[in-house]
Amino acid sequence: MRVLVAGAHGQVGQHVTSIVADSEHDARGMVRSEAQVDDIEALGAEPVVADLTESVGHAVEGCDAIVFAAGSGGEAVRDVDRDGAIRLIEAAESQGVERFVMLSSLGAETPSAAPEALRDYLNAKAEADERLRESDLTYTIVRPGELTTEDGTGRVRTAADLEQKDGDIPREDVAHVLVTAIPMESTYGCTFEVLSGDEPIETALEDPL
Repeated sequence: MRVLVAGAHGQVGQHVTSIVADSEHDARGMVRSEAQVDDIEALGAEPVVADLTESVGHAVEGCDAIVFAAGSGGEAVRDVDRDGAIRLIEAAESQGVERFVMLSSLGAETPSAAPEALRDYLNAKAEADERLRESDLTYTIVRPGELTTEDGTGRVRTAADLEQKDGDIPREDVAHVLVTAIPMESTYGCTFEVLSGDEPIETALEDPL
C-alpha cells in the first residue's frame, strides 16, 4: 500500500512518515518546500512537493491511503486546517483513493466550549472532519489531547467521548495510532478521542469507541 503523509515535515508528520517507511507500506511524504525534500528522503520516504493551499492532485496520484497530519501551527488556520484538508479529501475522491486517516483534535466536537483562543482552530478542524464524514472515503478521525514531545509509551486510551479530557499524549504515540489505524477495519468510519493510557495501541484500536 502506498501511503501519502500530508504534513510529513511536521512534528507528528515526521513520526508518521518514519513509521510508514519502516512498515510494509510505501511512504510518500508531502511537503511544502523543496528545502524539505532531503529530510523526507532521510526518513525513508518518497518526497512530493505540494502546497495544501493550492492543487494537490499530483501528490495523491497513485496512492492507496492518506494520513492527514498537517497543521497550520495557529497561522492561516482556515487555509490549512479546514480548506487544505478539504482540498486533499476532494483530491482523494477524484483520484480514487479510498482510505483517509485524519489527525483532528480533542475539542473539535464542541468548539464553542473551548477557550476563545482555540475556537477558530477547532472550528476549522470540525468542518474538515464533517466534510470527510460526508465523503465516500473509508475514513478514520483521530482526536488527540494535548501533544507532548515525550517518548511514546505505546499505550493509550480511546473512546468516542472520553470523560476525562485534560490529559495529554506524546506525538510519537499519536503517529503510531494514525498508522496502526490504516488497515484496521475496526476503525473504519470511526471518530474517536485518544489520550495516554494503559492499553497497547493495537488492542485499543480493536474497539476504539
